[in-house]
Amino acid sequence: MKIPKTILISRTDNIGDVVLTLPMAGIIKKYFPDILIGFLGRAYTKDIIESCVFVDEFIDFNDFLNKSVSICGKRIEAIIHVLPDPVIAKRAFFLAIPQRIGTTNRIYHWLYCNKLIRLSRKNSDLHEAQLNLKLLSCLSIHQQFSFPEIYSSYGFCASPALPESLHAQISKDKFNVIFHPKSKGNGKEWPLEHYIALAKLLDKDKFNVFITGTKQEEPKLEILFSQIGDLVINLCGKLSLKVFVSFIANCDGLVASGTGPIHVAAALRIHALGIFPSIKPIHPGRWQPIGQNAYTFCNQTECNLCKKQISCECMQNIEPNAIAKKLEELYLLKFPVK
Repeated sequence: MKIPKTILISRTDNIGDVVLTLPMAGIIKKYFPDILIGFLGRAYTKDIIESCVFVDEFIDFNDFLNKSVSICGKRIEAIIHVLPDPVIAKRAFFLAIPQRIGTTNRIYHWLYCNKLIRLSRKNSDLHEAQLNLKLLSCLSIHQQFSFPEIYSSYGFCASPALPESLHAQISKDKFNVIFHPKSKGNGKEWPLEHYIALAKLLDKDKFNVFITGTKQEEPKLEILFSQIGDLVINLCGKLSLKVFVSFIANCDGLVASGTGPIHVAAALRIHALGIFPSIKPIHPGRWQPIGQNAYTFCNQTECNLCKKQISCECMQNIEPNAIAKKLEELYLLKFPVK
């Protein structure tokens, strides 16, 4: 395959999926520094994609379908369909992008792509980020990348600076930790009563606790605020995505289930404490946060409710004490006993 001068990475789903795809841009730049990289995504994830120093241009999904697009003014020479999508595959074909890379297990890729890679995610033991990188075999990059190689390739940085009113809420004398309890229904969630118990376990003189989420999720957290409102700071619906990324970067840790912010935290190298079920394919082996300060909590026994509802027994069995113990260890790393 001829090495293209421009490559479009297509991943048009959620924040966590996008974050775990960003190392692809970093690794392409490592092997081929002069390639210009575009990233095709939804407007919702634009701020995440533009936070990656290895992405030269964000291209909006709707613009790609309806307009003539380029990467930094240059023709798109290759597209990698990281997330298979028949509409995008067909559009890339009719735009006559010279190199169109997809996987063999999508029938429409046989119609619209001219470079097919055998890749099955369903039964693989590899992490999602490692599976993404398998698609780079189209560039003769066949290495299986380790987690350290992946997190060193994020190229993820936070901007802009926090508003002073928000920055003032971050304590210099405490461990600032974010609880992000909800997942917009995209994953298994740790029970709210466990977040409540965790907040009560943490010493208020040591920990500054923030609750984040969307405005739509705030009513679902009413029981949490009614019981521990005096122990936490409610930021639900008060932060744009760009400001939220900067806020995460300025905190010390984040606790969440398998949702986008846990991957953002890991990419920003703060302490990311991810809580996961054991059932495949949503287990930590596939979706754990990847970072030098990432930690995973998982009950190894599957329950019968894992496939049926957002909260289940194997998530309930992950004790708040385990998270509190880890946060206490991290507090002592920040403030060593003299």
